[in-house]
Amino acid sequence: MYLDGERTQTLVKLLVAGPFGVGKTTFIRSLSETEPLHTEEVMTSGSAAVDDLSGIREKSTTTVAIDFGRLTLPGDLVLYMFGTPGQRRFSPLWQDISRGALGALVLADTRRLSDSFEVMDMIEDAGLRYAVAVNAFPDSPSHRPATLRDHLDLLPDTPLVLCDARDRDQATDALIGLVGHVLALTPEETA
Repeated sequence: MYLDGERTQTLVKLLVAGPFGVGKTTFIRSLSETEPLHTEEVMTSGSAAVDDLSGIREKSTTTVAIDFGRLTLPGDLVLYMFGTPGQRRFSPLWQDISRGALGALVLADTRRLSDSFEVMDMIEDAGLRYAVAVNAFPDSPSHRPATLRDHLDLLPDTPLVLCDARDRDQATDALIGLVGHVLALTPEETA
């Protein structure tokens, strides 16, 4: 809680996570009411040996630290979105960024769903609640939500939404799904 003059605002730290090249930077850019902070850099030949571009050959930049954006929802709920790098070599940074977060939105890509497992494992190991947003790319195969849930091995209460990270309304719906899930904590879970 934060008292801003006469108003009380609830501040919430959320992660936007997912594998390399899934649209985290785009997602935060679509939603942030402020100019987002991003640490996206041009990929070099040095990263070619460690960054798998399978299915995303057109990618030419990568996040090397964090993306950050802010979104205020009705009821004075202020969401601080921290986008995490998607490559394993940034795991120590990911652990630092995740401290204090109430939950995470995992972006997934149907062209390479299995790449999401490592990220979901890290989020579960951190004890964070999460929702999954399957980002629609122009060349992505489409699947029914039940099929995606099954393939991702999601618990029944884990929200799953389909979205286009470039579309503000769809990205907002995905984030609202996560916020609803996080705020539905029982008293025992918050203790």
